[in-house]
Amino acid sequence: MKKIVPPFATFLGALSCFGPVNATETRTALVPLPSIGDFTDGDGWGVGLGLSVEYETAYEGSDEFEFEADPAGAVQWRTGDHIFFWAGEAIGWRTLARDAWLFQASVGYEEGREEDDSEDGRLDGLGESSSGATALLEVRYALAEDWRYFLDGRVSAGEIGTLGIFGAGTCLACQPDGTGWEIGAVVTFHDGKLANRDFGVDTRQAMDSGLPETDVDSGYRSTGVNVSYRNYVSENWQIFGEALYEAYGSEVSDSPISRNDYEAEIGVGFIYVF
Repeated sequence: MKKIVPPFATFLGALSCFGPVNATETRTALVPLPSIGDFTDGDGWGVGLGLSVEYETAYEGSDEFEFEADPAGAVQWRTGDHIFFWAGEAIGWRTLARDAWLFQASVGYEEGREEDDSEDGRLDGLGESSSGATALLEVRYALAEDWRYFLDGRVSAGEIGTLGIFGAGTCLACQPDGTGWEIGAVVTFHDGKLANRDFGVDTRQAMDSGLPETDVDSGYRSTGVNVSYRNYVSENWQIFGEALYEAYGSEVSDSPISRNDYEAEIGVGFIYVF
């Protein structure tokens, strides 16, 4: 699975034969980044509904992989440089300032890990990890015109703990309607609460599972790369894809819950834009 990103890029490269020629020329996204779905066409409502299929790590640190189908898309309302949205289990707001700053705030729900997430029984005795509401704050800054290069910072905090993501990216062959390729690299950090929610083993869990008691400190979590692709294959149908590879830091990799020192996923889907 360590070569997951290049095959994905090759696959989506073949899909690019659809090209932007079929895109709806009148659509102009708030920012031309494929990772940020924008289904609006100027001020007013924008709705995109579809389905994605992902092949991904079964849980954080797992060496088991599984297919999962999920709904995709969002309901959005745009006024000027502001978009209010509902996407999956999150509702939020994003805005563009001075053509170079993108701010986003949202509230969502993060589901925890369950014992049966491992078909091999490697989570037996650990019980369910905590679930809860989370608040996300994100800032992106364009380093070049048309968001060709940008910096990205995100902080997610809530009942389950805090996660910080900091990175940079580039947008390749991106169009004003938000289609094209996007490649990014990130470094992530977590607090002790989230670290132990995902990779720690407390006294009771150690007794029930047979795994050694483990306390994971806050700090560095991982380094990752991600690829996003989005294109219109007709006036209303949009294809999208994404791939992620995340290499864990040594403390996370040394956790008895971690069966791999990396996490990976690949996904592709279609959305109908109304």
